[in-house]
Amino acid sequence: MKLYKEGFSKINRKGLFANKDIKNGTKIINYIGKIITKKQTDENPKFDNGKAIYLYNLNNRYDLDGDFKYNAARLINHSCNPNCEVRGKGLKLWISSIKDIKKGDELSYDYGFSFDKDFEDFPCKCRSKNCCGFIVREGSRWRIKKKKKTNK
Repeated sequence: MKLYKEGFSKINRKGLFANKDIKNGTKIINYIGKIITKKQTDENPKFDNGKAIYLYNLNNRYDLDGDFKYNAARLINHSCNPNCEVRGKGLKLWISSIKDIKKGDELSYDYGFSFDKDFEDFPCKCRSKNCCGFIVREGSRWRIKKKKKTNK
């Protein structure tokens, strides 16, 4: 039995949900796709900010394009209070639990977007108590609060 199933998400249309209770530290699903060079990423209009992006930065040379129906992991949504994280070794990525997850809970992880001039183009809809309103990695969220204070 798979540890996850597809379902309707309150965060963003579709999502993945725990099919049974999952213990902290469990590998849940492999994030799969096509390994491409940074040059291929830069030259492909598919990766502009106008659509969903399932692109993972693997290292300084390669990215992983996960925009394929066979990659169910692409349906995992961002949350400011995630229950999973992405762990990688070499060119393989796994979504693993970082806390115990109850059957039926939506799987989520921090997408790790940087705080840059375009951060407001990526609103967060996770509804967690600590949501900062944008998909920005945890270590940079303080910058959003600082920006809001300086704009008042």
